[in-house]
Amino acid sequence: MNIYFAASIRGGRDDQEIYKQIIELLRSFGTVLTEHFGNKDIVASAGTGKDVVAIYKQDMDWVTMADVVVAEVTQPSLGVGYEIGRAEDMGKKILCLYRETPGRSLSAMIAGNEKLNVKTYISIAEVRNIFEEFFA
Repeated sequence: MNIYFAASIRGGRDDQEIYKQIIELLRSFGTVLTEHFGNKDIVASAGTGKDVVAIYKQDMDWVTMADVVVAEVTQPSLGVGYEIGRAEDMGKKILCLYRETPGRSLSAMIAGNEKLNVKTYISIAEVRNIFEEFFA
């Protein structure tokens, strides 16, 4: 199974370590096409000029190849929102993970979309249970 993991890059990398842990868990359910999103060396300013066209094409190819999309949506990201919308248009099964955090709230465009499987979590331990249910 091919899994597209979507997570904030330009929207902020504060949750990079969490992304890395989520990707490690996802590996037991399939091939994660975007393992590099957990890499601490990726910075919010990555990709400029013509690079953005290549990034767009590669990410859309991966979304197309994916059997499912798992998006960590705690850190708001225009790109992640776009990828979720495109995946929805393609009929992909989509799981959105939202970590309950004081001072943050989930976008109504995600929370209110009944086509998305939205799960909240507090600890990474809860994510494994969410994955077991989602991938069953």
